Amino acid sequence: MRTKSLKKNKINVVTLGCSKNVYDSEVLMGQLRASNKEVVHEEEGNIVVINTCGFINNAKEESINTILEYVQKKEEGIVDKVFVTGCLSERYKPDLQKEIPNVDEYFGTTELPGLLKALGADYKHELIGERITTTPKNYAYFKIAEGCDRPCSFCAIPIMRGKHRSTPMEELVVEAEKLAAKGVKELILIAQDLTYYGLDLYKKRNLAELLQKLAKVEGIEWIRLHYAFPTGFPMDVLEVMRNEPKICNYIDIPLQHISDSILKSMRRGTTKAKTTKLLEDFRAAVPEMAIRTTLIVGYPGETEEDFQTLKEWVKEMRFERLGCFTYSHEENTHAYNLEDDVPEDVKMDRANQIMEIQSQISWELNQQKIGKEFRVVIDRKEGGYFVGRTEFDSPDVDNEVLINAEDDYLRTGEFFNVKITAAEDFDLYAEVVK
Repeated sequence: MRTKSLKKNKINVVTLGCSKNVYDSEVLMGQLRASNKEVVHEEEGNIVVINTCGFINNAKEESINTILEYVQKKEEGIVDKVFVTGCLSERYKPDLQKEIPNVDEYFGTTELPGLLKALGADYKHELIGERITTTPKNYAYFKIAEGCDRPCSFCAIPIMRGKHRSTPMEELVVEAEKLAAKGVKELILIAQDLTYYGLDLYKKRNLAELLQKLAKVEGIEWIRLHYAFPTGFPMDVLEVMRNEPKICNYIDIPLQHISDSILKSMRRGTTKAKTTKLLEDFRAAVPEMAIRTTLIVGYPGETEEDFQTLKEWVKEMRFERLGCFTYSHEENTHAYNLEDDVPEDVKMDRANQIMEIQSQISWELNQQKIGKEFRVVIDRKEGGYFVGRTEFDSPDVDNEVLINAEDDYLRTGEFFNVKITAAEDFDLYAEVVK
């Protein structure tokens, strides 16, 4: 007589999209581990949870393809169950249920307890800061708020993530302490909008005070700011950055465009003059600061004149770091009512022109670093090099420092002083200062 073997479930969490999704997956995995579930990240498992992105067309496409891939594996008997969570299923749940019914269940961005229940686990409120990090051991994404109250015309994030909700400071300090105890040395602060932090809880913008508290956490050496909205930027943050060595001289501030008519249509609440003044104030307050920004080209109604204004401004501002995206026409956003009138090939051409200008600026700025010394953290070994970053660089998006592994043996996660010996557009070559 045959008996059915009791197979132990292994839950594979697959993460798509931005660092905020990485954070959410890590929290989910921490909760599953606390319920004694076997959980892995992007490895083989008989139960699959796909944490999707629904931000722009490319990301939606990747999410749908990933769901279809695992549904196929389910049909072939390779996996037993497929669950979908995150932004795509928050935004399009009824459509997905109709089009891809073979998924066991869909969950939105705020339905973690329901997802855990479906996975046979309990949601534990007391697990503040408990998560299984999936990044290299020396850094972790650190979400300080969820959602967004901004009315930007092109953005679907409020639809998927809801209104802005700050996490209380005391909870964040506990979380930072737990991460530091695990060997994390760099906190990368993320939110849809860092600069709004505290308004809902403390009735004032409180990012500066939060930074001071986090800087006191023993073991944390770098604190980096991502996704700071320009309108209403709390200037006391610059004072903390200047006076507190742990706060990296780095800020990621998505500006999106600079033509006044486009900024107005985008509902950004600012102008070219105000934005330029803000960046001048940044550089006056913290002269060493590396400013990263992102821009959108091909927004509805963007004329050749608007684009030329943007292009000239990029040349003039000489950003240390810059990314450029083509506009994606997203349903249920304010801009969806406008005609998506810039042809795709024109959008691509404009994005390429901006990135060409930026490559040249980046190359010139990198040449100035040759012969200078920097403190770098080593993220990984790749090929014949140890790969590190300065405080002016964020993982995955910015410059990397390459150190020949034959010359020096370096431990990942440790800090070293190096001297830059050569530089390209986006890579620096260095040797360790003995």
